[in-house]
Amino acid sequence: MDKCVDVGITTETIRLEQLLKFANITATGGEAKVIIQGGRVCVNGEEERRRGKQLHIGDVVAVQGRGRLRVVQG
Repeated sequence: MDKCVDVGITTETIRLEQLLKFANITATGGEAKVIIQGGRVCVNGEEERRRGKQLHIGDVVAVQGRGRLRVVQG
């Protein structure tokens, strides 16, 4: 999936792990942890292994084999 899916948040930031759950990329925090710490997630083109990474409006998250998300105001 090359298309970027917009995910609207109502706060200024969201943690990476929360975004993956909120966008239904993962079903649980444990699944998100495995994917993130396994090096399968990039934020703005850079590999990210921190579950608590704070994401802001405009950030793009790519999850290997599961698509791309863009954080938008929503």
